[in-house]
Amino acid sequence: MLALSDNIRGALLMMGAMCAYTFNDAFMKALADELPLFQAIFFRGIGAVVCLAVMCKLLGQMRFDFSIRDWQLVVLRTVGEMGGTYFILTALFHMPLANVSAILQVLPLAVSLAAAVFLGEALGWLRFTAIFVGFVGVLLVIQPGGADFSIFSLYALGAVVCVTLRDVVVRRMSGDVPSVLVALVAAVSVTVMGGVGSAFTEWAPISATSALQLGGATAFLIFGYIASVSAMRFGEIGFVAPFRYTSLLAALILGVLVFDEWPNTLAMGGAAIVVATGLFTLYRETKPRERIRQP
Repeated sequence: MLALSDNIRGALLMMGAMCAYTFNDAFMKALADELPLFQAIFFRGIGAVVCLAVMCKLLGQMRFDFSIRDWQLVVLRTVGEMGGTYFILTALFHMPLANVSAILQVLPLAVSLAAAVFLGEALGWLRFTAIFVGFVGVLLVIQPGGADFSIFSLYALGAVVCVTLRDVVVRRMSGDVPSVLVALVAAVSVTVMGGVGSAFTEWAPISATSALQLGGATAFLIFGYIASVSAMRFGEIGFVAPFRYTSLLAALILGVLVFDEWPNTLAMGGAAIVVATGLFTLYRETKPRERIRQP
């Protein structure tokens, strides 16, 4: 069996997390016509908290005996999670799924640069170039010159700041902090935020369809929580971050199949560039190892 490096494990987890988050976003966007934002966040969160609590208990990760410093980092990450959730879902309720996802693709560049600045992680010129080229592909999808940015585009950019904070903070945590517990704390906090917000909005009845959509969103959110925390604890951020571009491809496909949002030629070309940068980064990681194994 082929042994996977930490970088490859992190990349696979990131790809899984991004696909899960995108499916969650699609379910939540579908709820926009039936439920207010905070009510949807609250009910989705209840399911996520229950499932994560059970999982945390079964895995023996329901422990709180780590250091004050780690607790501070958990709290800081949770703040980023709460801000990211609010900004992303607000944008999703008012914009096409692919557009929101495309704006979020600035995250690999933001996270990698933040890791280089604040964590001192190396970011070679080849990796930086691959991330930057991928970002150019994202711009082809967004096409800022083709349409005016609305206030909700700025919400998506606000989410970039929050998620960058969230992911960089994870790298500062010690290995003693269980990943599922970190996800559980985030889920509880986001659910409380939804509950507080929904107290000031008029509730809508939950139909059978919206209940199924909430269930789907919850399931994908749980996987996304755990996979995203784990991904940032494996390998180097500069390597793992570009695989966030997976969410753009998933969003483009879901946009066509579910919401009948057809991308134009420029958007498809940008998506192709995004795929190419991810494959190039993967090639750069595996090539040295292949040389070592050769006789």
